[in-house]
Formats: sequence, structure tokens, C-alpha cells
Amino acid sequence: MEHLVFEIGLALGLIALGGLISAKLRFSVIPFYILVGMAVGPHAMELWHFDFRFIDSAPFIDFMGRIGVLFLLFYLGLEFSVGRLIKSGRSIAVGGSIYIGINFTLGLLLGFLSGFPVAESLIIAGITTISSSAIVAKVLVDLKRTANPETEMILGIIMFEDVFLAVYISILSGFVLSDSSSLGGVLLSALVSLGFMLAVIIIGRKAVPLLNKWLRIRSNELFALVIFGSLFLIAGFSETIHVAEAIGALLVGLVLAETEHAKRIEHLIMPFRDFFGAVFFFSFGLSIDPLSLGGNAIWLALAAVVVTLIGNFSAGMFAGRTASLSPKASANIGLTIVSRGEFSIIMANLGKDGGLMDILQPFSAIYVLILAILGPLMTKQSKPIFFMLNRWFKFKDRRVPNAVPKDELL
Repeated sequence: MEHLVFEIGLALGLIALGGLISAKLRFSVIPFYILVGMAVGPHAMELWHFDFRFIDSAPFIDFMGRIGVLFLLFYLGLEFSVGRLIKSGRSIAVGGSIYIGINFTLGLLLGFLSGFPVAESLIIAGITTISSSAIVAKVLVDLKRTANPETEMILGIIMFEDVFLAVYISILSGFVLSDSSSLGGVLLSALVSLGFMLAVIIIGRKAVPLLNKWLRIRSNELFALVIFGSLFLIAGFSETIHVAEAIGALLVGLVLAETEHAKRIEHLIMPFRDFFGAVFFFSFGLSIDPLSLGGNAIWLALAAVVVTLIGNFSAGMFAGRTASLSPKASANIGLTIVSRGEFSIIMANLGKDGGLMDILQPFSAIYVLILAILGPLMTKQSKPIFFMLNRWFKFKDRRVPNAVPKDELL
């Protein structure tokens, strides 16, 4: 442990270097964090007196990565509330259901057709279903598409994914992490998980007036201690009843999003979210042996990428049609939300914690790397991609004849 501080300092320096390179290239930072972690992890090379392996600090970095997951999900909860979902309307519910239904079904079929057991297939379906809200949001801002007509549907699908993720991880964590071997025991564990989630949301919403009063704390130091204490306490307790700790963090965010202090909490959390989030992706890279990225893992990842591209584009076209968007705007939906990132990694880590097959980790790493790179590129080139596909498939605009498409006015 004598080199612990030096290794942590070196890790943060490498993370910063990866971030600077990605900013220079104007590209998603997630692949760089993962690649840097893979390059200097416990499986890295040892050259003469230079040891590129992070040995002493790996457990501590892994712990900081877990904190990063908590802050990522907590912040998402703050950005989204149950009330907003109810007010979002029919189009988001229909579009989100179409997106989840198509991609989850394809992911599940991929797992079964590849010969994986039920638990592994469910993890694979989760990995391939949920897009990266961080990458999608960054791309929309960078490409100045926030005012486009399809953006509301894109954000709605992301919100719908968040709700699906909360329910799905609650059920799956009961199935994968439960010590019960019987179907009844697994179902009971899943019901406990769902009951806990619903109880926190219902009680939390009822307690909003009290929370508004209790959180009127002038001292920023005490305010931070109360927020962080609540976050870690509830997230830690949720883990004891087989609910993923990340979901506990999401639930705390959902409840606090309803209070008058939500904006203050967001400003408090953002630097921690960015810092520990970066460490999370780096720590994920540390856990991957670069030599294990060949063989079956890479072929499974390539197959999953193809399935995801087809599923996302199809879901975007169907979802856009239900919202009366033009074919071009509908194509933008599918091409924008194709990126995969933090949630796919969380699903892979859930499989690791449950002692499932080792291939899930390298598979998810390759899959996330490819789509974290390919996703922003496809979003940027969505116009030529649509026109190329339109020559083959001749997409029909089913809206009112002679109406000027809103997306063509921009």
C-alpha cells in the first residue's frame, strides 16, 4: 500500500489526459476513460522498472467507481420526476414502449440464440436495450438539435428508459443476486424489491412538504452532509434487500426532485457526478483484460451492435410515426439514441456481482466502446444516412398532405 497515493494521483492524471484528448477531438469521453483504464489495469504489461499495473489502488478506485454510479443515478433522478412522466403524455409512453419492446426482444433473442442461460440472456437484453443518456444529451447539445421536433420524443424515450431501468434492475437484481434457488423465493425477492421502490416513491412524495422544511439549511456544509448521508444510507440499505444500490440512489433523486431544493442539490452534485463518473468508467476499464477481448466476446459484441442498429432505427421510425413526425425526423430518433454507455456497464456489473458467466464483462466493454464511438458519428451524419436508406426503402410520409414538415423549417 506504499504507492497508493501515487497510483491514485497517476490514475487521475491519466483520466484527465483522456478527457483532454476527447475534448480536442470533440468526441465522447467515455471510450477514452475505458481505454485508458484497460491500458494500465492489473492486466497491463510490466516493462523493466516501469510497472503499468494498478495493484495497490485498484480496490480503492473500484470503490470510487461505485460512488460514481450512485451519483450518476442520483443526478438522473433529480432531472426526472414521477410527475413529469405522468404529464409527458401518450406519445412518450407509446414511443418508449415501442423502443423498449423492440430492443429488449431483440436482445433477449440474441442471448437465447447464442446459447446463453436465462440469467445471462436477461443481462444481455438489459445491456443492449438502454441507451446512454449522458452521450445522447451531449450530442444533442453539441449538434444544436435541442429545438428539433424529434428531440422531445428522444428525451421522452430516455425518461421512459430510466423508469424501465429502475423496474428491470429491481426485478433482475432479485433474480440474479438472490440466494433463493426456488421460483417462489426469487419472486418474493423481486416483490420485495418492487415494494421497496414503490414505498420510497409514495412515502417520499407525501413527505415533500416536510422535506422542504427540513432542508432549509443555510450552511452548505451541513446541507451537503444531509444530502450525501441520505443518499448513501438509502442506497446502502437497498443493497441489503437485493435492490441494486444504484436504484436506491435513483429513488432518492426522484423524491428530492419534487422538493423546492432540487436546483440547489443539482448544483451541489454536478462536480461529484462528473468526477466520480469519470473514475467509474476508468475503473471499469481496469477490470477488463485486453487479452480477453477476442474470441467469442468480440463476435457476440459485433452481432449485438448489428442487432442494436437495426432495432434502434426501426424503433425510431415507428415511434416517430406515432408522434406524426416526418420520416427524416423519425430516423433522427433511432440514430441519436443508438449510443450505449453507463447503463450497459451497470448491467454487466450486476451480472458480475451475481457470479454469471465471465464473457459478460468483455462483451459489454467491446459493445459499449463500439457504440460510444459509432453513435455520435451516426447522429452527426444522420441526414446522409437517411437519404441513403430512403433510396432503398422509399419511406412514406403519412402526415397531412401538402403540410410543410416542421423539421424542414429548421
